[in-house]
Amino acid sequence: MPVIYVLDAFEPSGLQYLADQNQSFVPFGDPRGINWHQDAVGIMIRGSQLSADDFARARKLKVVSKQGVGVDNIALSAAREHGVIVCNTPGINSAAVAELAFTLAMAVARRVSEFDRMIRSGSKIVRPRYLGRAMHGKTIGFIGMGNIGTQAARLFRGAFDCRILAYDPYAPMGHWGDIPHVRIADLEELWPQVDVLSLHVPLTDTTRNIVDRAAIARMKPSAIIINVSRGGLIDELALADALRDGKLFGAGLDAFEEGEPPSRSNPLLAFPNVLATPHAGAGTIETQADSSLATARQLLHVLAGNEPFHRVV
Repeated sequence: MPVIYVLDAFEPSGLQYLADQNQSFVPFGDPRGINWHQDAVGIMIRGSQLSADDFARARKLKVVSKQGVGVDNIALSAAREHGVIVCNTPGINSAAVAELAFTLAMAVARRVSEFDRMIRSGSKIVRPRYLGRAMHGKTIGFIGMGNIGTQAARLFRGAFDCRILAYDPYAPMGHWGDIPHVRIADLEELWPQVDVLSLHVPLTDTTRNIVDRAAIARMKPSAIIINVSRGGLIDELALADALRDGKLFGAGLDAFEEGEPPSRSNPLLAFPNVLATPHAGAGTIETQADSSLATARQLLHVLAGNEPFHRVV
């Protein structure tokens, strides 16, 4: 029987599935896990880093089953070099992450966290000084038209009749046919139009700092930036400067360049109009159960000699 290691904490559904299939495995936290390179044939991971050295040492490894969509924590070229299949579970967390993008945008626009802090600290609140921004009819710009972006666009359009702008050079023409939107071919057209900018792309060499200092400078001072994707998509120093100078209304961030949660010294946390969450987009009970189960199912499916449902490498 193949040796399986679980390298991160998973919701129990996936582990129960392994047990129900009479598949033995080494659970997360087991002291034996430190030596997984010696005999692992399959592994389940979430956020653990898999380096080129890991793949070189794991001579028996055949399959990496990753919970969620992002695979920037895996050295994919090394996996390919060593003939290791990498698969993920796209789509399962789409609704949950989209809900968080929507929630962050609304909370920043209506200054929810600012009011909460003032109430808890006993500060005097002069409400006319803390007016929020309405969302109805506003222009929402999406970078990325994948599963999560699609769900988020439907939320904004359906709830507040928002005008939707979308940029994605990889999405086929005709995509989002059921969502009224304007397709943007050049990001330079996007920046000055958006009231809310919502990021839904992986972190790659192409997308790193896609929202840079020049982009932020072209945005409205009333604009809100939302990132529920990956840290590194935004130039955080430029974002901090813009917030300090009143060049943006605020930001809702579920991802940070240094990782999540960010350190207390992160300059962005000094701004009351920044709402921070610890990469919790998929953090619902239902989503974690579904994605844990899908990760385990796909791992056993591939180890049985079948093609992955969602192959990355």
